[in-house]
Amino acid sequence: MEPLLAALLGYAFGSVPFGLLLTKAAGMGDVRDIGSGNIGATNVLRTGNKWLAAGTLLLDFLKGFVPVFIIGFIAFYDDIGIQTNINDQVKTFAAGGAVLGHCFPVWLKFKGGKGVATNAGVAFGLAWPIGLAYAAIWISTLAIFRISSLAGMSAVVAAAAAAPLFGYPQFFPVLAAIAALIIYLHRENIGRLAKGEEPKIGSSK
Repeated sequence: MEPLLAALLGYAFGSVPFGLLLTKAAGMGDVRDIGSGNIGATNVLRTGNKWLAAGTLLLDFLKGFVPVFIIGFIAFYDDIGIQTNINDQVKTFAAGGAVLGHCFPVWLKFKGGKGVATNAGVAFGLAWPIGLAYAAIWISTLAIFRISSLAGMSAVVAAAAAAPLFGYPQFFPVLAAIAALIIYLHRENIGRLAKGEEPKIGSSK
């Protein structure tokens, strides 16, 4: 039952649509009615309120980090009361659940965000070196190209690659699966990137 409970915990955290809640609470309306229609920080930024966007980014990060972090402190025991070492395995279910919750929240008819910030939290929750690799690629790519989608996709691939390189091969399968999902959800962005039409952060487009 531990993997199932971990996945449900991750999904419960991940499915909270902070971008939508924050913009509505601030009187900015429904963030799904502007820009890309996404509930993530990049689209919240299109409201013109940088603080709301920063708050969304932080909270979306935390809803990936917190459930994985919680699972990491739980000691699991077998049927005769002997502690088992399955925390890492169970953490991957919490990680996957958190990203799925963000991308497909039941509260919004399974139409959520694209999971980049939530996966950043997941990466740090699984292992801080993976998180640092994620952050380094995300920030550097965003600083150079100023394209949010490109930075996000680069970061999720970097996290999956960093797992075995830094000695955490047990986390590679879930991070690779998450990367594949996030890249799929960015398929329209990829089309615009190929045409040179993807908008940059801060542009009026």
